[in-house]
Amino acid sequence: MGHDPAKVTCGDMARGTPRWIDAGADVTDVLEEMESHQIKRLPVIRNKKPVGMISEADLAQHLFEEQPAGFVEKVYARR
Repeated sequence: MGHDPAKVTCGDMARGTPRWIDAGADVTDVLEEMESHQIKRLPVIRNKKPVGMISEADLAQHLFEEQPAGFVEKVYARR
C-alpha cells in the first residue's frame, strides 16, 4: 500500500516461492499443490514454457461431488 503504480514492479509484489504444475499432471497433483500451498490459481508449464492457468473455478467443474468442499476448506483455511 502506498506505492506509486508507475514505479512498482511485479517482483515488488511477489511473495514466496513460485508454484506451478506440469501440463502432464493429473487433477490429484493439482489439488495437492493448490491445497498444500493455499493457492487459488496455478500456472501450467510444458517444456519450461507457460501454457495455461488452472483456477479454483476450473477445478470445481471437474471434481467429484465430495472434493470441492475439502478443497475449499484447505485453500481458504487460515494458517
